[in-house]
Amino acid sequence: MYFKKYQHIERFGTDEVSGIELGEAYVFPKIDGTNASIWVDNDLNIKSGSRNRELSLKKDNSGFCKWTSEQKRIKDFLSKYPNLRLYGEWLIPHSLKTYRKDAWRKFYVFDVCIDKNDDSVEYLKYELYKEKLEEFNLDYIPCIAKIKNGSYEQFIKWLQHNIFLIEDGKGAGEGIVIKNYDFYNKYGRQTWAKIITSEFKEKHSKVMGASEVKGKKLIEEEIAEKYCIEALVEKTFEKIKNENEWSNKKIPELLNRVYHDIIQEECWNIVKENKMPTINFKTLHHFVITKVKKIKKDIF
Repeated sequence: MYFKKYQHIERFGTDEVSGIELGEAYVFPKIDGTNASIWVDNDLNIKSGSRNRELSLKKDNSGFCKWTSEQKRIKDFLSKYPNLRLYGEWLIPHSLKTYRKDAWRKFYVFDVCIDKNDDSVEYLKYELYKEKLEEFNLDYIPCIAKIKNGSYEQFIKWLQHNIFLIEDGKGAGEGIVIKNYDFYNKYGRQTWAKIITSEFKEKHSKVMGASEVKGKKLIEEEIAEKYCIEALVEKTFEKIKNENEWSNKKIPELLNRVYHDIIQEECWNIVKENKMPTINFKTLHHFVITKVKKIKKDIF
């Protein structure tokens, strides 16, 4: 295996992460270090990288390669899971100087990925990689909240909960990262979002641990759950198969035809049953696609 650059985290609210809040979003502290990664090559030699390149003892990045080469727990982890790649933050001084003294010069994992044969990786869900990291007592950035169908205002409130590694009474950390493991943007990329604390002027308070925020489902999600049923999806799938031989290139056609049929055939029922609701059709499209993928998971 070879060096693979970590994805760019987009600012919440931009086109690249439009809709990431729909569904279950995980909120993580964002820490102010330097991006780093660790993996093994085909001969099980430990390798390390910065944001843009593979490192070596002669061309290191703030001592990260040297530090990695001395870490038995990381070696043991990758010996058991050689197909996994660790992405994280090597905590060295940057703009934020309020971290605890014992936090510096450590590697905090924020993503664990399965290496694929091309330049891409497959992201493991938090609960799965957390269990694997804890097996070897490796440091990681914890989830501080799970929010279903969150709003911008809800995410902003969680900035005050990012005191991960911060000295007592020194405010909050750099920001938060938002992950939705079911989210792919309109370009087909699995992308995370971020909100930076320095952009806001709010007081900060101590976090007491992770929590799950639950609320009423969005009207668009309720519509998708009620009307995007297995019978409709399978009927549309069979129609496409009968018109032409099925191939995965026809997946966009399946998604859009199901959405079209719901709008065309059920719109009046939706209006009556929900008493003239205000519907965001872009959001409804998102939830219909999500439901189709769940029903026809064998082709995705």
